[in-house]
Amino acid sequence: MLFIVSIFEGNLVSEKLGIVGSGLIATGLAVASASAGGDVVIRARSEASVEKAKAAIDKATSRLDDPEAVKALITHTTELADLSDRTYVVEAVSEDYEVKNPLLAELAGVIASDAVLASTTSSLSVNQLASAAGIPERFVGFHVFSPVPVMKLIEIVYADEASEDVRARSRALTEAIGKVGVEVPDTPGFIVNRLLFPYLFDAARFLETSGLEPEAVDTAMKLGANFPMGPIALLDYVGLDVSIAIGEQIGVEIPQNCQDLLAAGKLGRKTKQGFYDYNK
Repeated sequence: MLFIVSIFEGNLVSEKLGIVGSGLIATGLAVASASAGGDVVIRARSEASVEKAKAAIDKATSRLDDPEAVKALITHTTELADLSDRTYVVEAVSEDYEVKNPLLAELAGVIASDAVLASTTSSLSVNQLASAAGIPERFVGFHVFSPVPVMKLIEIVYADEASEDVRARSRALTEAIGKVGVEVPDTPGFIVNRLLFPYLFDAARFLETSGLEPEAVDTAMKLGANFPMGPIALLDYVGLDVSIAIGEQIGVEIPQNCQDLLAAGKLGRKTKQGFYDYNK
């Protein structure tokens, strides 16, 4: 059954949060937790990734009233062992079983025996990830949306064996960082991506059959459907590599133009080229 987890202002984070990753989801989640008073350790793979994470956090906190106070609650590290005292650890790395599974198994051997282990997966099976970790009773899917400061939703997906304590703590963390949680079943793409990506790929396919430019499709959907972003621009924002990986997980046929962009390394905003040219 699905239900909304309500939020309330002023609830500080009681968990000692650990985050593995250095991308926008990882850094955005770190800022959200620290902004609510949470103690955060964020682990990146290398010193270069640490610097990348710090730069993203600087940007994310620049508009806050007291950015230095928020950043003071975030500790950076390259060592997984530094997560051993964390009570809630969130993996936020590439959307790929071959990347996530060994990392989750390693994390399960590092974190405390009562710590929750979560993944920000947007489309992979939470039960499969929980099995790879080897601690399904303490495993949760915690699908945070980007950009984290703007997007209020977290899709919460419990492994079948997740304890009631783990479920309650996941709800509480969602509330504490000012988000709205929707508990969803462990189905490919959960709710949002399962419904969203068929629409996005249909829009890309329509480009092929209509001969229209991306701007025409995006403008029509923004002004006609009151969407904040058109579907083609959204594919570029998410990234063609990530979008295609999600599409494959939920069984959507991938249009040829998306496959061609992926093969050319034109992944969208992050490579400065996709359906749009961001070098202009």
